[in-house]
Amino acid sequence: MYKPFDLTGHGSVITGGNGGIGYGMARALLASGASVAIWGSRPEKTENARAALAKECGDAKRVHAFVCDVGDEAQVESSFAASVAALGRVDSCFANAGIGGKGKTVLDMTLEEFRRIQRINVEGVFLTFRAAARHMAEHGQGGSLVATASTAAVEGAARNSHYGASKGAVTAYVRALAVELARHRIRVNSILPGWIETEMTEPSFNNDKFAGNVMPRIPMRRWGSIDDFGGIAVYLASGGAAYTTGEQFIIDGGYTKF
Repeated sequence: MYKPFDLTGHGSVITGGNGGIGYGMARALLASGASVAIWGSRPEKTENARAALAKECGDAKRVHAFVCDVGDEAQVESSFAASVAALGRVDSCFANAGIGGKGKTVLDMTLEEFRRIQRINVEGVFLTFRAAARHMAEHGQGGSLVATASTAAVEGAARNSHYGASKGAVTAYVRALAVELARHRIRVNSILPGWIETEMTEPSFNNDKFAGNVMPRIPMRRWGSIDDFGGIAVYLASGGAAYTTGEQFIIDGGYTKF
């Protein structure tokens, strides 16, 4: 193994780690030797994910799970403190939890619906990163913060403007934190997934019209999978990315280039 990618002794928090892209990240981090704390808002799903990850890695002591609504300040603070207690130290934090929109045009969108998306996708990242950055600055060893954004941050997301706005905000926030936190040796980057097969995207992928319109625009001619995010998660958590900060990594099978 390339030594910087050996994450033995490394502690990582992954919000939304009970499914989808976050689960794929947790799986890869564990395979590289890290210990992880996954967060999810649904208790049963979160516990099932913890059990599955523990079985797969063969070491239940390296897998922890906490139920947390990332839009709730008190829950984020308590969950992060519990994660530190479980892991000993948090070296990387993946703010991955997010929700999708309801396909509304701006003409029909309510302020309540707009705020519903921002609460999780923007405020959730702020609260998670604030807790992680305070911890990393305090222990003095630096660390890595990674936000899951979306290609909706860089292209027009029709009937999903509130979602696009939330992800665009995340990428701008990441760039600002990369500059602000560099003095603490904290790196901050974002990942922009394209069309990935997850629970959230399943309704769209099962729509023949949608699939027929989108698939021809993906040069690799397949939907992305959650395991397509394992490599980037390990890289950004590791010493191999020691000089990488403020970047946005687009993982979309070439969709935005075609």
